[in-house]
Amino acid sequence: MDFSELTTLRVGGLAPPIVNADSESELAQVITEADSAGEDVLVLGSGSHLVVSDRGFSGLLVRDRRKDIAEVDSYVSCGGSTVKATAGTDWDTFVQFTLENDLAGLEALSGIPGTVGAAPVQNLGAFGQEVAQTLASVRALDRLTGRIRTLSRFDLHLGYRSSIIKRSRFSADAGGGQVWGPTGRWVVLEVAFQLRSASLSEPARYRSLAESLGVDLGTRVPSWELREHVLKLRAESGMLVGAHDTDHDTWSAGSFFGNPILSSQDAAKLPEEAPRFPVRNQAMFVSGTVHKQAPLVEGKQKVPAAWLIRQSGFEPGYRVNTDSRAALSSKHVSAITNRGGATATEIMELADAVHDGVAAKFGISLVPEPVLVGLEGLD
Repeated sequence: MDFSELTTLRVGGLAPPIVNADSESELAQVITEADSAGEDVLVLGSGSHLVVSDRGFSGLLVRDRRKDIAEVDSYVSCGGSTVKATAGTDWDTFVQFTLENDLAGLEALSGIPGTVGAAPVQNLGAFGQEVAQTLASVRALDRLTGRIRTLSRFDLHLGYRSSIIKRSRFSADAGGGQVWGPTGRWVVLEVAFQLRSASLSEPARYRSLAESLGVDLGTRVPSWELREHVLKLRAESGMLVGAHDTDHDTWSAGSFFGNPILSSQDAAKLPEEAPRFPVRNQAMFVSGTVHKQAPLVEGKQKVPAAWLIRQSGFEPGYRVNTDSRAALSSKHVSAITNRGGATATEIMELADAVHDGVAAKFGISLVPEPVLVGLEGLD
C-alpha cells in the first residue's frame, strides 16, 4: 500500500504494514519496542495533515483504533462538564457528541478532518476557536522515559497551531535533548476537554462566520446552527474533506502554510493595506465570556499567509508549470492540491515556489502546517 491511499493529499510512496492497536497498553508497547530498537515511528491518524515523500516510510506505522467518548464529570457550580475521548476518535464525530450533549466550545471546529489525538498537537483552530480554549489535559506516552503521563494544557505550551509535542518533532530543546521525527516525544493517548453546558454557541468572533449567520460579531446562536454554517463555509472553500470526492480542491492537507506571527516592528514594515490581527494567549481563555477574550500577547501581530501569497503574485490555480499535477486550490491560495496523479515531489516544488516567492517579496519565511515525512527543506 502507498501513502497515496492513506492521506487526503493522495501522494506518497510505499507504506509499511499498518500495526493496528486496540488498547492503550498495546499502543504503548509497540511504540516503546520500536524506540528501543532505534526504529522510526509514525502514528497514523486520518492522514489529513500528512505529506510523505515518494520514497515512502520504512519504520513503524501504527494506528490507534480506539474510538471511545465519555462525559466523565459534571460541574454544576461552574456549569460545565469534562469530556474525554481516546486519540483514535474521529474529530468531527467528537464535536457532534459534544453538541448532542449541549456542551459548547468546539462548534466552530466542526468539519475539520483528523483525530482527537492530533488536535492538541497542532492546537487545532478555525473561525476564532482553538483547542487551547477548552483543553483540560492530555494523557500521553512519554517516549523519552517510556512512561505514561498526564499533561495539563499549560504543560503543553500551546501557541498558534503549535504545542511542545509538535515542536519536539524538530527541536531538541522541546524533545528533552533529541529530535523525535514525524511523531513527537509524547504520543497522545486520550484528551480531556472542559466544556460549558449550553445549547448556544460561544460568541461568533470570526467576521465571515458572523456574516454567514447574519449576526453581529460576538453574538451567540444555537450551536447546531453555527455548526451548519461552519460546514457550509468549509465546503465552499474546498476544505470539507469527503464532501465531493471528485473535487480536486479537497485533495489537500488543508492550509499548507501557517499565518506568520511577527513582531509589531516587523508587521509595521508591511504595506499599509496589509491585514494585521492581534495575537492572543488562548490557553488563558475563559469559556462563556461574551465580551472578554483571551489576553493579548504584547508586541506580536498575526498576518494572513493567504494575503502574503496573493500579494507575491500567486493566484488560485497556480502551477509551477503547465505539466505539474500540483496546484493551488482553484478557490483560494491557502491550500496546495493534487489535481490527479501528483507526486510528493510536485507538491513540494509548488510549496518551495510559494515559500521563496513570499520570502523574496516580504522577507517572511512561511512555515508548513502539515507533518512532512522524508522531505527536506521546509519542515
